[in-house]
Amino acid sequence: MDKSTVVALTAIALCAVLAPVLADLLKRTRIPEVVILLVLGIIIGPQVSNVATSNLFIAGLAELGLAFLMFLAGYEIDLQRIKGRPLALAATGWVISVLLALGIAAIFVSTGEALNTMVLGIALTTTALGTLLPILSDAGLLPTALGTHVLAIGTMGEFGPIIAISVLLTPTRHDLAFVLLIAFVVIAVGAAVIATRSRPPRLIDLAQRHLETSSQFPIRVSFLLIMVLVLLATDLKLDILMGSFSAGLVFRLMIDEDETRTVHRKLEAIGYGFLIPVFFVVSGMRFDFRALFSTPSSLLRVPLFLGLFLVVRGLPALVLYRRDVGAHARAALALFSSTALPLVVVITDLGVSTGRMRPVNAAALVAAAIISVLVFPLLGLAFDGRQRKGALEADPGQIAST
Repeated sequence: MDKSTVVALTAIALCAVLAPVLADLLKRTRIPEVVILLVLGIIIGPQVSNVATSNLFIAGLAELGLAFLMFLAGYEIDLQRIKGRPLALAATGWVISVLLALGIAAIFVSTGEALNTMVLGIALTTTALGTLLPILSDAGLLPTALGTHVLAIGTMGEFGPIIAISVLLTPTRHDLAFVLLIAFVVIAVGAAVIATRSRPPRLIDLAQRHLETSSQFPIRVSFLLIMVLVLLATDLKLDILMGSFSAGLVFRLMIDEDETRTVHRKLEAIGYGFLIPVFFVVSGMRFDFRALFSTPSSLLRVPLFLGLFLVVRGLPALVLYRRDVGAHARAALALFSSTALPLVVVITDLGVSTGRMRPVNAAALVAAAIISVLVFPLLGLAFDGRQRKGALEADPGQIAST
């Protein structure tokens, strides 16, 4: 390993350590750690101090971090909880978001402000479920009806774009990509069925006995599953996001309910303790910070894209949930739905690397997504607080469920 790689890894590790410290010092502002990681990556990267540069080894670590991020996103989805009306409403809302986003992106392309309708459109349809989960948990919203709807919307805001990336943004023909996606889904579903129905007692006993030993058997199985499904997705010319996300869904079904929390804690230690921070810091290092300030119009794209997140993801929530939650809770739901970041980073990086997105648009989208993470959840919590206050004033004995 050459010295430049060691220097870069040391700088990345320092950023990973500083991020939670800074987040704790700035806890009154509620700045998510992922934002701090991106900013620190910008600072150490070639755009600012040039302390660290990416190479093949570091890029590989960042890719593994991305795979683990998507794996945990799939693992955290509780399909039993969101099935039925919450998931149906979320799916309908995401389809409406796609239609809105593609229409807006087509206008950008027709005026010469964007290169590709699909890349820009998909980037506008995401929801940062992984970023929202700790915020909602700290606020006590996850067990409520509003929390269930946010989980469903976030699930579609991650799963939908991942499917779209696999079908529409791969070099394979779209019709062939769709057939390959169906084949992948059939295999993944088959693996899920086997995982839920076939649990040999010896294997379960082995997993339980070695969960706390040096072999860490279930964790090794999770890594193998990620690699197998990522390899399968790659062989089928699909994006690695599809493989790692599906691996998370399947692995959750494989794990016994009593072990879920312990396994989840260990997976988070690997992901959030090591691999995922590398992905976000390296993403910051790649961020074209100077493109935002190249012209006045470049900087104006940031509030424009921020508003488009609200239109594309927030507007369907305001319309679809009129029968399910009150007005203030609906406004909160719209704001939570419009919070985007991790997949925006992924999609814009993919768009720039394949020549289908201008660096200035990628930089503006990521900047807008960072602001959405900083602002929208806080506003959403404020609106939800008004909803609860109104419910308690109407019935002081009622515990608001929304």
